[in-house]
Amino acid sequence: MAVEVSHVEPPFQPESLRRNFRHGIGDTVIHGLLFAAAAIGVLTTLGILFSLASETIAFFRQVSFAQFFLDTRWTPLFSSQRFGIWALISATALTSAIALAIAVPLGLTSAVYLSEFSSPKMRETLKPLLEILAGVPTVVYGFFALTFVTPLFQRFIPGMQTFNSLSAGLIMGIMIVPLVASLSEDAMSSVPRSLREGAFALGATRFEVATQVVFPAALSGIVASVILALSRAVGETMVVAIAAGQTPNFTFNPLVAVETMTAYIVQVSLGDTPAGSLAYQTIFAVGTTLFLVTFALNVFSHWFVRRFREVYD
Repeated sequence: MAVEVSHVEPPFQPESLRRNFRHGIGDTVIHGLLFAAAAIGVLTTLGILFSLASETIAFFRQVSFAQFFLDTRWTPLFSSQRFGIWALISATALTSAIALAIAVPLGLTSAVYLSEFSSPKMRETLKPLLEILAGVPTVVYGFFALTFVTPLFQRFIPGMQTFNSLSAGLIMGIMIVPLVASLSEDAMSSVPRSLREGAFALGATRFEVATQVVFPAALSGIVASVILALSRAVGETMVVAIAAGQTPNFTFNPLVAVETMTAYIVQVSLGDTPAGSLAYQTIFAVGTTLFLVTFALNVFSHWFVRRFREVYD
């Protein structure tokens, strides 16, 4: 005998519908807030590019590319105006090179020690202490270079001027050591433990494992940290403005006063230069050059990481 089973409709649940409706509204609101946050970042970038481009175009309507890129004298604030950007680029490159010469050895050595040789307790103590250097205001670094490092060097280096790129680059290198050390240590710590154990099983020493196994495996992250530190050094303002001086010399002598791109922007941005004048527009021309340099560094860093990144299962 067949038994007929009747279909029973579930009872109406208004509370469940209201809960789903509230969740839907909440998801929509959160999605909108996240989209707005991302859009603000994009619009801000576009606004910066527009402001740089508009004033830079106005600058190059009065100054030729040959005057800007082929001359080595920079005197836009003098009666005999010259617009050779290489005087500023050479100073920026010199101070950044000195900074990297200090930061890369110290930072990578610290990263190798923290990742491969220190105990977990020692790492938890030393890494935050090292990162404290990144929290010191840059103006403090600048005055420290001017009032302590330069007088100290002048006792041993004859002919060293009060403002010079050596002291500025040295202190800037100390300033970016935490950037190199912290990011490189993170990259080395992400290397799988199995690679270390395999090297130890083959008879490698601890130093050989660190330098011949872990370091090459984390190379993409290490290079990215160095390039990021270089971008930080290129864009540094207060240290070079205080310690390196404001004399635009086309020179690679670290003992004389120079003026970097950021220091010149600070000099002209003090309010004495009339808005819309040619001297005022040089700020944006220099800023655009600085933007292109840092943009190229970031593009290279992104390409290098994608090209040489190691992926482990």
